[in-house]
Amino acid sequence: MKLPLALLLAVAIYPAAAEEPVVPFEKRPDYGVFTSAASAKIDSLILDRLKPLGIRPANLCSDSVFIRRVYLDLLGTLPTADEVIGFLNDKSSWKRSVLIDRLLERDEFADYLGMKWCDLLRVKSEFPVNLWPEGAQAYDHWIRTEIKQNRPYSEFAWELLTANGSNFRFPQVNFYRSAGGKDSQSLARMVALTFMGERTGTWPKSKQEEMAVFFSQIGFKGTQEWKEEILFFKGIDQAQNIPVKGVLPDGTSLVLLPEKDPREAFANWLMTSKNSPFAKNGVNRTWYFLFNRGIIQEPDDSRPDNPPSNPELLDWLAQELISARYDMKHIYRLILNSATYQRSCIPTTDNPKAAANFAYYPIHGIEAEVLIDVIDQLTEGKEEYSSLTPEPTTFLPETQHAITLPDGSISSTFLELFGRPPRDTGLLSERRDRPTAAQRLYLLNSSNILFKITKSEKLQALIKPTTAPVQIVTQLYLTFLSRYPTAEEIRAINAYSLSSEAKGQAVFLDLAWALINTPEFLYHH
Repeated sequence: MKLPLALLLAVAIYPAAAEEPVVPFEKRPDYGVFTSAASAKIDSLILDRLKPLGIRPANLCSDSVFIRRVYLDLLGTLPTADEVIGFLNDKSSWKRSVLIDRLLERDEFADYLGMKWCDLLRVKSEFPVNLWPEGAQAYDHWIRTEIKQNRPYSEFAWELLTANGSNFRFPQVNFYRSAGGKDSQSLARMVALTFMGERTGTWPKSKQEEMAVFFSQIGFKGTQEWKEEILFFKGIDQAQNIPVKGVLPDGTSLVLLPEKDPREAFANWLMTSKNSPFAKNGVNRTWYFLFNRGIIQEPDDSRPDNPPSNPELLDWLAQELISARYDMKHIYRLILNSATYQRSCIPTTDNPKAAANFAYYPIHGIEAEVLIDVIDQLTEGKEEYSSLTPEPTTFLPETQHAITLPDGSISSTFLELFGRPPRDTGLLSERRDRPTAAQRLYLLNSSNILFKITKSEKLQALIKPTTAPVQIVTQLYLTFLSRYPTAEEIRAINAYSLSSEAKGQAVFLDLAWALINTPEFLYHH
């Protein structure tokens, strides 16, 4: 069975095109209510860039678009129909801010952000990272726990940079084991990429060598336990007792004493020096996580000839992070409560500079893990996740959520097809978020998707024969698209039901499948 083309065309609306009327940004009377003074600073810095370019920012998005957007961007899931109705009926001026605060405290926030950090930190048991199952799963658990406890970003980074001990008993040790090499150059390259957003391959050779000095005294040794490895500080040549000179990335020189691990000197500079890119890289990654575009784009390719699109905004956010003692949730709140984040995805201009200057919210594809989790959330479907190599083979329960998979080597056919990153390099570009013909064909023709929809007890309960058809259509739209259907959409679906061979509940199952195939469902918007 294939998805009926007629129904797909009837509901294939461009993302957010059917949203209710919105208030133009510059005419919004309650601007100071939705937006704190700090969040308004973001908007001011954005507008300072847009005005000289003659670019008018997009209108504020509707409530239905906002609730769907913030659930996907923070939790990697969709709101329930009841949550949507409750939010749309809430007349409070503060309801968006209240919702943001509530979502930031949910466990799914740590799971979803943990998935993104596991991508960056290469949490993977197989080649070429080779953390092995016990190491990878311990590392994954440590990362998600740190995020759930809202550990300050500086402390999180310090733990990784100065880690010692067993990779099984001290999971943060796997940070260095994931570098793809144990030589000081490989370790320094990974540190710069992760916490500075810089690729050392673009540096002069002398600067690369100077950076590597700080990671030249790391030793690795095995144990009698299978695949366990101990990381330790070897100590600078104490036989000669000659201090070693270290040169930091900003050119500052310092003396490295024999008894002191030089990684601590580097970490101290990274988190305290005004010349360090640490805070800027942290907020730039957070901005990227919410907009799919960094203030420096790509976020892991910072260099003099790739400057930030808004250096004043980047500097201000970095200072906010430092002032908040590296509380990353503080940065999330600032961005999420800004009008910049809450703008519609529909631009007011075709000026190509509008995107780089965040004049509107950028449409981008839903991640593979989120997409399959959402489909299974809506249908109560199940997916098989496994890793056949290395030994021991790994099989996870069918109820496992894809965003919580504890190892990049554990996967499924769906995840591979829809662009889940292999976690080989720590680069954000590993994730393939552009749609492909194979993906479209899968969603249109997959027997797996059809099975999940037709066998879904959850959907069957929603489309009971005793329920009025218009109520069923409304409930399906609230469930799948987080909004009410338009009158035009209801007429199109009624016309389809009268002309189609499918009758009764089959019409609404066709509709559910069609909604899954709409751009409005498949994209952040």
